[in-house]
Amino acid sequence: ERIKLGTGVVQLSARTPVATAMAAMTLDHLSNGRVILGLGVSGPQVVEGWYGRPSNKPLARTREYVDIIRQALRREGPLTNDGEFYPMPYRGEGSVGLGKPLKIMTHPLRSEIPIFLGAEGPKNVTQTAEIADGWLPLYYSPFRQDVYAEQLAGAKDDFEISALVTFNVTDDVATGLFPVKAMLGFYIGGMGAKGQNYHTKLMARMGFEEEAYKIQDLFFAGKREEAIAAVPDDFADEISLVGPESRIAERLEHWRNSPVTSLMIAPRGPDALRQASKLVLG
Repeated sequence: ERIKLGTGVVQLSARTPVATAMAAMTLDHLSNGRVILGLGVSGPQVVEGWYGRPSNKPLARTREYVDIIRQALRREGPLTNDGEFYPMPYRGEGSVGLGKPLKIMTHPLRSEIPIFLGAEGPKNVTQTAEIADGWLPLYYSPFRQDVYAEQLAGAKDDFEISALVTFNVTDDVATGLFPVKAMLGFYIGGMGAKGQNYHTKLMARMGFEEEAYKIQDLFFAGKREEAIAAVPDDFADEISLVGPESRIAERLEHWRNSPVTSLMIAPRGPDALRQASKLVLG
C-alpha cells in the first residue's frame, strides 16, 4: 500500500508519448495508484544507433513529450499537438490525411501521475525542476550540493529528488566500493561518445575533471580494468553507502541534510535490504 512503483528511466525515443501515457496509466491501475513514471532522453549513440531516431534538441523534445503525456492522462478532450516533434494528428510526409484527434478510451485512475526525469546536464536539470514532479540523478553527492544548487533553485516546494545509492554493509570499505567503481568506470568511460558523454562531463563538474577524462581515455584504449581502477575511491564513496553500519549511519546524516527526498537503495541481497531498512528508516 505504501511502496511506490517506479519505472526507472524510460527512454523517450523508444515510444511515442501517448504509448508511454497508456502504459503508465495501465501500471497505475495495476498498482492502485502507486506508479511513478521516469523519463529520459538517453544519449545520441543510443537514440540514433539503437532506436533510429534523431537526437537533436533534447530539451525541447522532452518538454513536448511530457506535455503530451499530461494532456493524455487528463483526458479533457481529443488530443492535438502542433509541436515540432510529435504532431498530432500527423500531416507530414507519408500521411494519407485521415488522422483525427483522439483520447484514451480507458479512464485513468489518476489524471496526474508523477513524472520524474533523469537529467545530468545543467540545462536539463533546470528544465526538470520546472516541468517535472521529481528528478532522478544517476549519481548525486550530498557532499557537493553546490553542483546543482543553481539549477534546482526554481523547483517547487514539493519537488522530489530520488537518488540511486549502492548500499553495502561491510568491514572492508575498499572492497565494498568496487561494484560502485565498476559501474562508474563503465558509464564515465564508455556510455557515450568521446566528446559527448553526459556522465564524464558531470564527473568533471563535480570536481574530478582530470580523473574523468583519464577514465574515458583508458576505456577507449581498451584498458577497462585500468579505467575502473582510476575511479577515485572518494568519488565512489560520496555517491554510495558502504562500510560498517556505524559508518553508514554517520554518512546518512549528510543525505538527510541534502535536498534529496528519497533514496533508491541498491542493496546486495535480501539481508542488505533489511539492514538498509533498519538504518535508513530506523
